[in-house]
Amino acid sequence: MASTADRLARHQDREQGIGTNSCAVKFCQQDYEILHQQCLKSGRLFEDDCFPAEAKSLGFNELGPYSSKTRGVVWKRPTELCSNPQFIQDGATRTDICQGVLGDCWLLAAIASLTLDKDILARVVPPEQSFTEDYAGIFHFQFWQFGEWVDVVVDDRLPTRDDKLLFVHSAEGSEFWSALLEKAYSKVNGCYENLTGGNTIEGFEDFTGGIAEIYRLDKAPPKLFHIMQKALSLGSLLGCSIDITSAYETEAVTALKLVKGHAYSVTGAEEVHYRGKPVQLVRIRNPWGQVEWTGPWSDGSSEWNYITEDEKAKLSRVDEDGEFWMSYSDFIKHFSRLEICNLTPDTLTSDDVGRWSHHQFEGTWRIGSTAGGCRNNAATFSSNPQFVVRLEEEDDQPLDGKHGCTFLVGLMQKEGRKQKRLNRDLETIGFAIYEVSQNNLIFYVESVYLTFFNNRLMFYNTFCVSFLQVPKEYQGCNNVRLGPDVLLRQRAVAMSSSFINTREVCDRFRLPPGEYAIIPSTFNPHRNGTFILRVFSEKHAVTSPLEEKIGVKIDEKEISEKDVDPHFKRLFKQIAGSDMEISAFELVEILNRVVSQRSDIKTDGFSLSTGRLMISLLDKNESNTLGLTEFHLLWTKIQKYLEIFKNHDTDNSGTMSSHEMRDAATEAGFTVNSAVLQAIVTHYADEQYAIDFDSFVSCLIKLEMLFKMFKALEKGDSGKIELDMQQWLCLAIY
Repeated sequence: MASTADRLARHQDREQGIGTNSCAVKFCQQDYEILHQQCLKSGRLFEDDCFPAEAKSLGFNELGPYSSKTRGVVWKRPTELCSNPQFIQDGATRTDICQGVLGDCWLLAAIASLTLDKDILARVVPPEQSFTEDYAGIFHFQFWQFGEWVDVVVDDRLPTRDDKLLFVHSAEGSEFWSALLEKAYSKVNGCYENLTGGNTIEGFEDFTGGIAEIYRLDKAPPKLFHIMQKALSLGSLLGCSIDITSAYETEAVTALKLVKGHAYSVTGAEEVHYRGKPVQLVRIRNPWGQVEWTGPWSDGSSEWNYITEDEKAKLSRVDEDGEFWMSYSDFIKHFSRLEICNLTPDTLTSDDVGRWSHHQFEGTWRIGSTAGGCRNNAATFSSNPQFVVRLEEEDDQPLDGKHGCTFLVGLMQKEGRKQKRLNRDLETIGFAIYEVSQNNLIFYVESVYLTFFNNRLMFYNTFCVSFLQVPKEYQGCNNVRLGPDVLLRQRAVAMSSSFINTREVCDRFRLPPGEYAIIPSTFNPHRNGTFILRVFSEKHAVTSPLEEKIGVKIDEKEISEKDVDPHFKRLFKQIAGSDMEISAFELVEILNRVVSQRSDIKTDGFSLSTGRLMISLLDKNESNTLGLTEFHLLWTKIQKYLEIFKNHDTDNSGTMSSHEMRDAATEAGFTVNSAVLQAIVTHYADEQYAIDFDSFVSCLIKLEMLFKMFKALEKGDSGKIELDMQQWLCLAIY
């Protein structure tokens, strides 16, 4: 209950702008400005209790308390390591980032890329921090974490051995911004060891809030060069690297002076005419500032003598500074991977670049309610969270002349690194996209097959024929859900390139204008998880959760005593006794006596609290008892619920699967969304996520009570109520 309240509070904060880079969330509720001033006032250097200078902050296994790698570690401040420590000296450069004993080269490559863009660097490393002016042993950094920016405070006690930093350090040994940045990122992820192993693109995203694409250059799509040009025009960050086959190849230099296992930046993509024929060129930068490509189109190569002076001027030829040109054909031949991090509009400061339109949503998969698994799981697939994207405008300049709407979909699962300590793997995730805007027969081709590659489950597309027809009621709506009647009789028009156990799955698509439903899921059903879904589109697009609007519609006729059947009256008199009123104790006794005689339903029996809730719902004179007409109304209601329960007990087990609860509630007159459904399953389902009859009735009675209470207190049709503490407690205690 408390965690649910915390989640709702975070949602309210985001509605007020908290979580943006300009108004970051205070990580661990630590406010840098307040803590800084307190330290200055007290004259004491800051010591961070949330990430203490202790063994547990280092790690749990290879960096655990008994590891040889942590033997002799002493935490020291920079002022204890050199006479004149600097936070940043003469600007942040690649030489400020030298790897230590921690296997986080992926992170350091991303940090190195930060040094190429001073504006982005300033968003992550707030300026005006130093070891001289107002020094108090406290520093702070900002990271994008799963949909929001967080401001992370650290003290400057760093792990050392023999008076040397254990992890990242500067070549000169006197600059400490990178070491403190690494410490702050370790704090966010639980400990230093949790940073071991990763992908540079993860760092790109956490330093920019952007969305990342990865291309294998041995399988480069036909128009990748134009994708690179478009990405550069949109201000995206591009990186490339050469794979290594063993640790011995790390930073090995090839015969043409390319460095293996090293992160490069792509800074340009242009086309020139070489001896009258068009040639595509790529400009690349080595963050080292030296060791440049010596092949065709390198500095001083003969190819430059055969293009016009105008084209030379346009390309801004580079000197010996680590930046060089090479042909696109050589680029895809010699490099292994291209990574594109597409930035959000707020990250871009230049007016010379375009802007992506972007939307992001937080969602959850919960066992028993919204963890439906992939399309292979027909019984549960439609219970997954659903989102709709409306593509209205086609691209201005399609790369291959074919019209359509280009957009990116990224599905990211949360908190994967923090699970390392618990030895838990990431879930296998992916998504499918369905068209919902057409009501004519559509012809297209697709099928799927599964295979294993590098111990990862991969999900690929092949081809076959399918027809579909989408009902009209789904068009233009975001307050409905696609049920199995729609999803299971059509094929997806697009899907993620794989279902894979990685932090994020991201793919680029181009589809005709229209409405499309995105269904994110784990590969297997019944897996808990929290995710971020992001949609970036070249043109404006409307994206929203595809979810029912919460509501209730219960038609009950008012009756008088004369409308009650005489046989029912006699039964009531036998139960109620001389006072002709039924108390909660009597109600529970008679209900349990009736349901215990039925062999077609399973029940643990109605509880006294449920009996009291039933009376509270129907008791009109606040006598805390039920009269004849009130009891008749309740009895009719329970009979109706029994019929619905039996309809949804598809296997005749006497219980109902929690995945059936949404449709069963709808049949009873209640429309609930995924968040409410998750709360219902948590409270009313058993260990096998089955709901017995008394739990089913109790849930519907509680729902009706809550709806009536809300409507009684709502001001107009505002959709909100306001309570003081006493009112809240009196209502919640029911």
